[in-house]
Amino acid sequence: MKISATTPTAPLSSADTQLKAAAVELEATFLAEMLKSAGLGKARNSFGGGAGEDQFASILVQHQARQLAQSGGIGLSETLFTAMTEKTHAE
Repeated sequence: MKISATTPTAPLSSADTQLKAAAVELEATFLAEMLKSAGLGKARNSFGGGAGEDQFASILVQHQARQLAQSGGIGLSETLFTAMTEKTHAE
């Protein structure tokens, strides 16, 4: 179930809030790997390159992926959250 701005939702419990945060972090990690594979963050010759530039490029990619995931991303976090909550509430 995709949660949209018009879908009424009950406040999340503490456990559900932690699950939601974990799901978003997992999506951010996945997106960071996808962005790296797509070539985002590779050093460009015009900036001179170097180890420092590579390190900061990696941090930038991770930050961009986290922002993407927190703003809805590709829907992976919602799928993960739904699966995790169904599993925990079934027990």
